[in-house]
Amino acid sequence: MIEHYLPLFVILGLAVFVGVLVVVLGTIFGPKRPTERKSSPYESGMVPYGPGRRRMSVRYYLVAVLFILFDIEVIFVLPWAVTFRDLGMPGLWLMIVFLLVLEVAYVYAWKKGALEWE
Repeated sequence: MIEHYLPLFVILGLAVFVGVLVVVLGTIFGPKRPTERKSSPYESGMVPYGPGRRRMSVRYYLVAVLFILFDIEVIFVLPWAVTFRDLGMPGLWLMIVFLLVLEVAYVYAWKKGALEWE
């Protein structure tokens, strides 16, 4: 059983090794001459003004999370559409149930005002 996963573990180990190696080599051989000019923030060649961080509205993050949730729907619908003929009627009914659950969630978010920006 474990021999089936051996190539995966080898690739994972190699990826971790290369990542650590690159960070260590960059730390050892990288330039270490900090100056005032290098430490100053750069904003498209202009002198920066205002704070470096702005407070973002919670609505922005809510819309982003909702976008990700409903965008993941495509990950399930696309393979279903490709294999639709092989799945037959049971596959159709399962996808209808899946889409109905998503539609209920969408309507709930809409009614709660989660999609309103103002």
